[in-house]
Amino acid sequence: MRTFPSPFEEPAIRLLETKLRSTAAPLGLVITGPGDAAALLHELIGANDREVFVALLLSVRHRVTHAHIVSRGTLNGTTVHPREVFKAAVLANAHAIVVGHNHPSGDCQESQEDKAITQRLREAGTVLGIELLDSIIVTPQGAYCSLSDGRVGQLSVAQAKEVADGS
Repeated sequence: MRTFPSPFEEPAIRLLETKLRSTAAPLGLVITGPGDAAALLHELIGANDREVFVALLLSVRHRVTHAHIVSRGTLNGTTVHPREVFKAAVLANAHAIVVGHNHPSGDCQESQEDKAITQRLREAGTVLGIELLDSIIVTPQGAYCSLSDGRVGQLSVAQAKEVADGS
């Protein structure tokens, strides 16, 4: 026979553990601008056939310490909540973050949803004291868009290879 706890008893405390993986690229890569972040994001998620949203967690000197997969979605969308983005950043003692996701369609144009989540993350980061440096969209073809400055660029094969090799 199953017994139920009394409403006056304290609930059991559950231990939640979030494990952070180091990036596929060498640790210590310094993000100096949108091109650096885009090259790393392209290496990590550029070829995925579904949208994947990632947070790059950075030290005070903007060195990448971790890459956190926040969510995996469908061909044309994924769900992102500030709580999930900043949970990993807080646990990793991140000073700042760069977020990014891929557009499997090859179109790096930002949507209204992309702009809205970037603004929401920027506000959440301000409250937490963890600056959102940029939000990047990458495509399988190496095109990228920086939502912070509106820059659209194209990664060269050499840039992507440098990140992969750690050079």
